[in-house]
Amino acid sequence: MSDKPATKVVSAGRRPEWTQGVVNPPVWRASTHLYNSVADLRAAGGRDTHHRLFYGRRGAPTQWSLAEALTELEPGAEATFLYPSGVAAIAAALLSALLPGDELLCVDSAYDPTRGIANGLLKRFGITTRFYDPLIGAGIAELFTEKTRAVLMESPGSLTFEVQDVPAICAVAKARGIVTLLDNTWATPLLFPAVTHGVDLSILACTKYVVGHSDVMLGSVTAAPGHFRRLRETSFQLGQVASPDDAWLGSRGLRTMAVRLRQHEESALRIARWLETRPEVARVLHPALPSCPGHQAFARDFAGSSGLFSFALAGGDEAARAALIDGLRYFGIGYSWGGFESLALPIDPARHRTATTPDFAGPLVRLQIGLEDTDDLMDDLAAGLDRFAAARG
Repeated sequence: MSDKPATKVVSAGRRPEWTQGVVNPPVWRASTHLYNSVADLRAAGGRDTHHRLFYGRRGAPTQWSLAEALTELEPGAEATFLYPSGVAAIAAALLSALLPGDELLCVDSAYDPTRGIANGLLKRFGITTRFYDPLIGAGIAELFTEKTRAVLMESPGSLTFEVQDVPAICAVAKARGIVTLLDNTWATPLLFPAVTHGVDLSILACTKYVVGHSDVMLGSVTAAPGHFRRLRETSFQLGQVASPDDAWLGSRGLRTMAVRLRQHEESALRIARWLETRPEVARVLHPALPSCPGHQAFARDFAGSSGLFSFALAGGDEAARAALIDGLRYFGIGYSWGGFESLALPIDPARHRTATTPDFAGPLVRLQIGLEDTDDLMDDLAAGLDRFAAARG
């Protein structure tokens, strides 16, 4: 198969035995798979069920197709497990790598639900978490203790977009036998092939760019060699399964992901650079801009950027920020991102940090740049910035 990402997203996971002469694997909806005899049933229970019909919770060609496609997008990966959400994927990956008494090092810029898992579920299981500066790089080795068993990265961070030196962190962790996990949702494997850069467990909230249409909750974890068996066993024991309908929609979205990402990148970069010129904006946090923390790692390791970034306003308060956002015509107000539509969200990262203290001149706004005409989006934001300036006084 071609190693070109745009070709892989179209062709991966479409085995002839799964498609059976049509373009896409059909939706296999089934809880029960039938056997020809008791002997066949006994034999099925004693062998590996990977890509074999066994019981609905173990999946069928609809789920296997998407999982295999995601694996093929990660050169060097062993296999992928699907989950009913990105948070479910994060939780299962962490539980597969950690035991009671272990310690997790988690990046301080992590997605807030990730912090919730660390400070809630893991804590109840006797697993401690320490948060670290996203720009620490290889210096994270100084934080390792005898109890450190895993490092969870998110690069760039989902609110303030610091880019981590993932290869450096993975190298020092691997030397100590510490498992590395990366939430790679922003970049996807098309822009940052995580396993190639040393990551053991690469996590995606497929709800975002894989699905691409804001209509499905879906997650995945792609494992480097030696890490999939424990991930799968943990996930089976947790009863995790992605529905066949959601997996089918994920596969449908995947086929256009490369094209969509190019448009998200082009539009977002144009808007980010324009925002840098506006007097109402104090700072733009976009990994492709030299002013973004960790930009050197981005320039070295990433094949491009996506459509999510933030900017800090020049002064103002909550009411002034709300005046900007509330009147936007083409930007919806809502969580998530990665769909075809643009979104604007007020964010307050300082509330979620313990190891670092973000300091900006004014309130922050996170933008998901969708597939609308870029000029329309810029006109909408320009009017919003005018409202902000009037409200700020």
